[in-house]
Amino acid sequence: MQVKQILLIRMLGLGDVTCIGIPAIRYFKQRFPDAKISFLTFAAGQDIIRLAEPDVEVLALEQWPENIVPAMEAFLGLAEDIVGVGYDQIVNLDTWFMPCFMSRFLKDAGEPVLGNVMNISVQDLIEQFQNQTLKPEYVNDPAAYMDSSFMGMSRWHTPWWESAFLPDNGYPEFYLRSCCSFDQLEMNWQIDVKADHQLKKIAKKKKVIALAPHARTAERHYPHGDKLKTLLEQAGFHVWTGFDGRVSMRQTLAQLKSSHLLVTAPSAPQWLAATVGCPSLVICGDVDPRTLMPDYATDQTTTAIAPEAMLESIESIFAEQANEEH
Repeated sequence: MQVKQILLIRMLGLGDVTCIGIPAIRYFKQRFPDAKISFLTFAAGQDIIRLAEPDVEVLALEQWPENIVPAMEAFLGLAEDIVGVGYDQIVNLDTWFMPCFMSRFLKDAGEPVLGNVMNISVQDLIEQFQNQTLKPEYVNDPAAYMDSSFMGMSRWHTPWWESAFLPDNGYPEFYLRSCCSFDQLEMNWQIDVKADHQLKKIAKKKKVIALAPHARTAERHYPHGDKLKTLLEQAGFHVWTGFDGRVSMRQTLAQLKSSHLLVTAPSAPQWLAATVGCPSLVICGDVDPRTLMPDYATDQTTTAIAPEAMLESIESIFAEQANEEH
C-alpha cells in the first residue's frame, strides 16, 4: 500500500519536541518522500516545528486540562478529528499517558497506529474510573500503562545511561534509535535562521552568553541565576536572558546563533541552541549529564553550585577554546 498521509505524535515539552520531533520528521520524510507528513504536538511545540519543517502540517492542542475527565474528553475529540482525516499511518512517539490513551482509542477504532499505546482498552479505563478502582499510579507511571509496537521500547525503562556505549546525542538518540528502532535515523535538528544583527555586532567585541537558569520543574532550576548574571557582566561578558516565550521562536534562535555559549539548567534551551550550533554548558543539578551529553556540563550534585564557581567554569571554557584556536 502506498503511504500518502502520515501523522506523527509527540506532545511533550518544547525541548523534547525539538530534539526528538525534528529528527523523527526528517526520518519519515526520507523514508516516505512522497507522503504528506503531519505532526501533532502541544501548543508550545508548534513554532519550532514550523521553523524546522515549513511544509509539514502542524496540529496543536492548545489546552491540556489537568483533570483526567476533561482531558479524556479533549483527547477523544482530537481522536475523532484524526479518524476523519484517514491517515495511512499514525505513529505515536509520545510516552505521556493522554497521548497513549488517545492512541489506544485510535487503534481500537481500526486506525493504522504504530508506537506507544495504553495497554488496556478505553472502555476498561472508563469502567475502572467509574468503579473507583483506577489506581493513581496507573496514569502516572509509564511502566504501568504503556504498551508499544516498538521492539526496543523495553530499554526505555532501564538505566541506559549507565551503559559503556553511550549515544553521542544522549537521550534523544537513545530513544529514537534504540527504543523506536529507527537505526538509520540521522540526528539532524538543524534550523536555518539568520543571526541577530545587534548581538552579532556585540559578539565582535566581547563574548556573548545566553543564560537560562529556569526549568519547568523546581529540582532542575538553578537558584543563583541573577547573581551569576551580575558576575558574568562584571567579568566583561555580554549576557542576555529571556526564554519565557515573550519573543518569537525565530528571534530566540537568531539570538542563540549570535551567542558564543548558552549556560542553562537541564531544559529546552539546550536543544534550541543545538539547532543553530550554539554550544551549551548545562548546570546539571541532580540530572546525570550522560542523559543529555551537552558540549559542557557541571558535575551531578544535589546542592546548587556557587555562582563564583560557575563563573570560573565559564572562563575556563573560553580559555580552553582560545588555546585550541592557537
